[in-house]
Amino acid sequence: MDLAGRRVTVMGLGRHGGGVGAVRFLAAQGARVTVTDRLSADLLSESLSELDDCPGITWHLGGHAERAFRDAELIVVNPAVRPDDPWLVAAAAAGSELTTEIELFLARAPARVAAVTGSNGKSSTAAMLASILEAAGRRVWLGGNIGRSLLGALDRMRPDDAVVLELSSFQLQRLRPTGRGIDLAVITNCVPNHLDWHGTFAAYCAAKQQLLRLQPADSFAVLNVADPVVATWRHEVRGQLQPACPATKIPSLAIAGQHQRENASLAAAAAEAWGADGAAIETGLQRFAGLPHRLERIGEIGGREFYNDSLATTPESTRAALQAFDRPIWLLAGGYDKGADFDELVRAIAARASGVAFYGAVGDRLQAALERLPTPCGSTRVPTLREALGWCWSQSRPGDVILLSPACASYDQFRDYADRAEQFRRAAAQLATKPCLL
Repeated sequence: MDLAGRRVTVMGLGRHGGGVGAVRFLAAQGARVTVTDRLSADLLSESLSELDDCPGITWHLGGHAERAFRDAELIVVNPAVRPDDPWLVAAAAAGSELTTEIELFLARAPARVAAVTGSNGKSSTAAMLASILEAAGRRVWLGGNIGRSLLGALDRMRPDDAVVLELSSFQLQRLRPTGRGIDLAVITNCVPNHLDWHGTFAAYCAAKQQLLRLQPADSFAVLNVADPVVATWRHEVRGQLQPACPATKIPSLAIAGQHQRENASLAAAAAEAWGADGAAIETGLQRFAGLPHRLERIGEIGGREFYNDSLATTPESTRAALQAFDRPIWLLAGGYDKGADFDELVRAIAARASGVAFYGAVGDRLQAALERLPTPCGSTRVPTLREALGWCWSQSRPGDVILLSPACASYDQFRDYADRAEQFRRAAAQLATKPCLL
């Protein structure tokens, strides 16, 4: 697709890099770019600052403008925009073509592409796979939902490079099967998530399965068949099904949690499908030190260890975090309700945590679910994350773990998961000098 001179609207600049990457790429290709976003310029200031050197862009911020859609030949849609958005429905009816930042990249990528998806663990698995492939001597480009647009790297990519993408259900739902195929697919698991957006679990599963439908016959797929839902998707595999690596092939890891060893087994199997040997698998996995906001140790204060697991936005990811420690755990959980089932989570909290502070929009629901159990652990319901940390600090003792693992999205009180993590980090740091203020 020749983009020079075409009228292109980017719907949703966003704050995580995809929109910025798309705008810079389109401008470099000579497109006539319009950017429209419901958020104000103040809220998008970080993204806007990255585009200071891109002149000639038309901006509609703080709300959408009809002409941004009416006049567009092509609309690049942010993954978070719902498929039934009335602006998109009207634009498609008027003849505008809809695409995404990921689809723009896939149509032009000169290298083989591996893609990782799943409800939990997809970021870590993608990063582990990239680390192994690098240890095997490949030049690797890691991007997608993990927060890096690779459009700007296209001119530096070579055919013998390896691309590793983390893809969300939002990104996958918009990819058309007529586009470029995925050479290596990895699916970590599938549990109910984002039902507020997809509507049903069946629709969410269909979005995840789209990854397999995008594969040609000469591709590879790695499925976590220990997951009861993903195990039923074998019939969707169009290429060669690669079994997960046995536990004996997984070395000791620098990161905690049995779930990370499961992620490592999937990453190792995927790398093996692309020719990595045992030495590269061991080296790559041992080099992997974890990702920010995923059981990230942020320090020790007053003898307690503090962990930031802000990207645990599902009940299953928080349950996995609770299994990672053999010491008393004081948990901070809550936030925006995406329509998840919390029954198994509260049972895990009662069994594994010494105490829990629930906060945010879903706090009352979580507290009520915990109190219905015959033997609940200690708990409190507070409005804010800061108050939740103050309670955990007051109840804990030296040697304990204070864990932010929310099990929910951040949108009720925070800009995003990174903002939630930063506020937790700042409040924790304050405890070192002024614990009485929390």
